[in-house]
Amino acid sequence: MLHDAAGGWSHGYELARIAGVKSGTLYPLLIRLEAQGHLEAQWQEPAEPGRPPRHAYRLTASGLRLARDNPPAPAPSPVGARAKAAT
Repeated sequence: MLHDAAGGWSHGYELARIAGVKSGTLYPLLIRLEAQGHLEAQWQEPAEPGRPPRHAYRLTASGLRLARDNPPAPAPSPVGARAKAAT
């Protein structure tokens, strides 16, 4: 996800939506990756008045290497799709 952002900043809510995970799963991972030097994080001012600042993330050079060296595994096929393909 961050690898696809090509150096741009991504917000945690956006990352959770794209990955299909809950914030309680995502944010501990983001914090850990930042602590290990794979992510940069910054607070960004709101685009609209009255909205809270948002935390944004982007990969560092070491994070980009980590992402390139560990591509995501292909998603497993649904059980029903495999049964139809076999017949």
